[in-house]
Amino acid sequence: MDAVLPYRAMAYNNGWANHRLLSACAGLSQADFVAPRTGFFPSLRATLNHILIIDLFYVDAMEGGTLGPAAFAEAEPCETALTLRNAQRDMDRRLIAVVEHLGTADLDRVVDIHRGDRVQHERIDRLLLHLFQHQVHHRGQAHAMLSATGVRPPQLDEFFSAGEAPLRATEFEELGWTEDIVWVR
Repeated sequence: MDAVLPYRAMAYNNGWANHRLLSACAGLSQADFVAPRTGFFPSLRATLNHILIIDLFYVDAMEGGTLGPAAFAEAEPCETALTLRNAQRDMDRRLIAVVEHLGTADLDRVVDIHRGDRVQHERIDRLLLHLFQHQVHHRGQAHAMLSATGVRPPQLDEFFSAGEAPLRATEFEELGWTEDIVWVR
């Protein structure tokens, strides 16, 4: 098996989960999107912006950039769920592009993560796993927050089941993906 395939699957699952969750959040009123909620971050907007900011920080590093702490300059750069969905979609595309360009020999490539006062060196395979875990962790919190609204939280953990095929086709079209892009390698 190609050692990169699990990372590709996680990158696509990640993008799809973000799309589903943020599409559901787009159905909220702005008041519900910013309303105080119980969680590590105090609102859906704050939680979902945090995911975007951390993605920016790490994806930039994986692309060879030196953005570093400047990624954190604005705590909530996206005011609305729709602008956040579009920004996250672009970030997910960047992450997928990073993974698509990896070969098995690249998985132990060291990434320089600029942290302001120092540069951290981390293998890209470990960095990707950290980033995916971060996404799952905070998406779960946002999913729970969404449960307290009038918008039904979307299914996030059974993406590629047969029963999801019609919905998947629609969502893949929205994302510009096809089954062949996601699965053929």
